[in-house]
Formats: sequence, C-alpha cells, structure tokens
Amino acid sequence: MIFSSVLFLYIYLPLVLLIYQLTPLKYRNLLLLIVNLIFYGWGEPVYILLMFLSIGIDYVNGYYVAKYRDIDRQRAKRFVIISVVMNLSLLGFFKYYDFLAGSLNSLLNAQVLHPLGLALPIGISFYTFQTMSYTIDIYRHQADAQKNIINFGTYVTLFPQLIAGPIVRYNDVADQLEHRESSADQFAYGVQRFILGLAKKVLLANNIGLLWETVQKMDFGSMSVLAAWLGIIAFAFQIYFDFSGYSDMAIGLGKMFGFTFLENFNYPYISKSITEFWRRWHISLSVWFKEYVYIPLGGNRKGTFRMILNLAVVWMLTGFWHGASWNFLWWGCYFGVLLIIEKLFLKRLLDACPAVITHLYTLILVLISWVLFALSDGPSIFTYLRAMFALNGNGLFDSSSIYLLANYAIMLVILTIASLPLGKKLYHRFIENQPSYVLVPLVLMFLLLASTAYIVDASYNPFLYFRF
Repeated sequence: MIFSSVLFLYIYLPLVLLIYQLTPLKYRNLLLLIVNLIFYGWGEPVYILLMFLSIGIDYVNGYYVAKYRDIDRQRAKRFVIISVVMNLSLLGFFKYYDFLAGSLNSLLNAQVLHPLGLALPIGISFYTFQTMSYTIDIYRHQADAQKNIINFGTYVTLFPQLIAGPIVRYNDVADQLEHRESSADQFAYGVQRFILGLAKKVLLANNIGLLWETVQKMDFGSMSVLAAWLGIIAFAFQIYFDFSGYSDMAIGLGKMFGFTFLENFNYPYISKSITEFWRRWHISLSVWFKEYVYIPLGGNRKGTFRMILNLAVVWMLTGFWHGASWNFLWWGCYFGVLLIIEKLFLKRLLDACPAVITHLYTLILVLISWVLFALSDGPSIFTYLRAMFALNGNGLFDSSSIYLLANYAIMLVILTIASLPLGKKLYHRFIENQPSYVLVPLVLMFLLLASTAYIVDASYNPFLYFRF
C-alpha cells in the first residue's frame, strides 16, 4: 500500500483520520502505532518483527544512555555504540549482504558467500538513521529519553514519512509526541500539501518518467545528442517531482495528525553551485550526515587535509546509503570530489561569475550525476555520457529525438516552471490570493480527481525512493 493508491486515498486514510479524530488524546499515539504497523506490514508482514526489534534496541539503549550520561560518560558512550552497531548491522545485512557476496565471489572467482535474495525492508535506510539519531541526541543532551515505549514506537513507525523520508530526527518531534495541537487551518493546510504532492508525483513525475523509460530502451551507442539530453533531463525532473512530491505528501499527512516535519527540498535546480544544490536537495539526509558524521569526524576544524578526508568519507557513505551498487558509490564519490574542489577554491571563483554561468555549471554537473545514479553498470554510463557530449560519432539530433521533443515539449515547459519558485508564486497569485480562497478547493479537487484517474488508468506508477 502506497500513498498514490486508490485503496490508501479513499479507504485507509479517511478511515484512519476519522478514528484518530474520535480517539481521546491520551490514546492517539497508541492508535497511530497500530495503524503505522498495519500500513508498514501491508506488503511485507514479516518485517514488522524487524520493526519491533529496532524499536526495542533503541528504546533500551536510549534508557541506559540517559541513565549514565551524567555520571559515567564512558558507560553511556558504550550504549550509544551498541545502538549504532546493531542498527548498522541490521541495515548492512538486509541491504548490503547480497552486494558483498556478489562482489566477493566475482573478485575471487569462487562461491565464497551465497546471496540470500531477501527482499529489502521498505524504508530501512530511513528509520535506522532516525533511531540512531535518538540515542546520539540523548548522549549529547539534545533530547531526553522517551519513557513511554508506545510514544517511542510511534516515532519510529510514523507512517507519513516511514517508507521514504524525510528523515525526522527525534529531537525535532520529541515535544510533538507528548503534546501536539491540531486545528482546522492546520488540517486544511495538510490536505492541500498532500494533494499538491500527490499531483507532483502522479501527474508530473510519472508522465515525464515515460520519456526517460523510452530513452532508456534505446541503443546508447547510436543515440543522438538531443535524445541523450532529453532522457537525462526527463530523469532529473522525474526523480525531483517523485521524491519532493512524496516529501510534500509526508509533510501534509504529518500536519493532518498534528506533526510538523521539516522541509526536505528547496528548489534545488535553481542552485548556483554543487554546494548550494546539496543545501537544497534531500535536506534531511544532508543535515543527518553533517550532524552525525561530518562534524564528529572533525568537520573543517582540523586543517585542510582532514577536511578533505572527512568530506570523502561522508560522500562515499552518502552514495552507498542510496543503494547496494557500485554506481551509487561512484555517484557519491563524484559529488564528494566536486564539493572538495568547491571548498578548496572553486566556490570563490563561482561567486564572482555571472549567475547564468553558475546556473549552467551546476545544472550540467547535476545532470551528469543523474547518469551515474540512473544507470547501474559502468559501460552503459560511459556510453551514455559519450552520447551526451557527441563523442559517439552520431548526430546532434535525428527523427526519433525530434519526435520525442515535440511530444514532450509542453510537459517540459510545465515541469521547468513547477521546479522554480515561479511556480509557487503563480499558484499563490492566481489561486490562493483570490477572495475567500474560492479557487483553492476547486483546484485541489481537480488535482485529486486527475491524479486518481491517472492511478486507475495507468500501469506506470513507481516510487523511486522506495528501494532506498
């Protein structure tokens, strides 16, 4: 069951919201825990046991970290380490064991380890990072241990952001677990944000994803330059509207239940440097790695060499976090190198350049990065990049690429506007700012019905970040 399914939209969510509103305040977290587990276990019931294990590990370790942090820091630190090791072990086993087995067997040309072929628990990369932040924040005196295991279980399993983020750190919602208020305005904003996110994912991401799917099936070696650029631009829009749409839905759902989650995207494609791009893209992940890896390693406080090393470690881990495949590791290293270069000298030069140059610089490098992200093997990546830069001996365009451009030109214009602050400004000016917000309900109803029609009619409805 996913957010963009008719079952979720018209049965599960309305029923849960109705029961939630009728439930006395003191029992609402218990209700949320139950519906969270039903939601998570809909597709993979066996992994509910893994969720219980994760809750138990961090609840117990958090208790002992809080107990000893003021009287025996070393002992408290041991419980933090136990929590981190156990969480990373669960993540490592389910997400990376088969990758390790395949790589080792290939390297040694022998069957040393047998791949298990286990299904990846949905959202494990997100909720393990969240639970690790819990014990670390307690150790740092940035949060108190949660005494009520129901409240803690609610935090770990909170279904609005459970399966694809944003990563919600415990200290950001600790107070809301105990006391949260809901109002008609807040609920209405949550509904609006959810429907807009749904429309971004279903009407924009899915439709442009079909262009990328078409280009992906082409022979990269004989592809024209235009086809290659159209394909990767399509993927760039697809992954942005897919993931930011999901984040919008999660934030909207949170509002409906009285929670406020931090923003996860801030118009990343308007960035003027790679450094700025990563301040605007998947903000919760960037903040997590900064707070729990980069700064503890020393950040930029211990000299240039140590800063380079710390950035390299962070970006190798960031790449590997996205998936158990070499292309994700290359993708992380690619951004790590770019960020190191910007940190050392390039950012100062970029700041002195005209905005059009820095925008172009950033967009080209980001689009190259999506080739590394979207294609899983080295030869395909290399061949696709050659096509993008006219190094494969083929022309700038051909009949098939002209056909694709003509078919998707209007959609690409819509996507461009929607990915810029201009899209939000137009929405506020022509819809929200009308007298008594007359148009808002009508527009939202239209988007909901259009999204529903697409879901019912179309077979193409992936959520790209579910696999992470």
